[in-house]
Amino acid sequence: MTLDLVEIAPPDFDVDIALAYATDANLSGKPVYRNAECWLHREAAEKLAAAIALARPLGFRLRIFDALRPTEAQWALWRANPDPEFLADPRRGSPHSRGVAVDLTLLDGDGQELDMGTSFDAFTPLSHHARTDISVGAQRHRLLLMGLMTAAGWDFYRNEWWHYQLFDARRYPLISDADLPRPMM
Repeated sequence: MTLDLVEIAPPDFDVDIALAYATDANLSGKPVYRNAECWLHREAAEKLAAAIALARPLGFRLRIFDALRPTEAQWALWRANPDPEFLADPRRGSPHSRGVAVDLTLLDGDGQELDMGTSFDAFTPLSHHARTDISVGAQRHRLLLMGLMTAAGWDFYRNEWWHYQLFDARRYPLISDADLPRPMM
């Protein structure tokens, strides 16, 4: 299979890469990725570049928690926590496993994460967009992130403030670890 993937890494992309699933600080409690590389489909990479360009003059950078997630990784996460409110059933396929989704947050000028009201991968209703029972500052930060991402052409997932994906994500093929230029798992 020939894939149109782009590696997301400085200096080509001015982002902070902090792949949660390459560490044990994730919902599975152990590293899912052996090789912490960040990949996106070319069309998603172009929209990420647009979001980076929109954030820069405002004094913000993006921190990426996850991007392309091989199908094997989706199964590993599903086995750890099969919650369809927060994880796509791997039998249907995740936008992450198609290389067209990104999990991210905003960093301020000092490189500190902005308060978003919950941590990344907090599988709780407080992670849903448009929550008014989190601090006003966190509400503003979520709306700022959503504004930057949607202005750059991304769709959002209503249950996760950190998740953005391309529209019509299912038109892209699923990607397994063996399909990657360098395996992640």
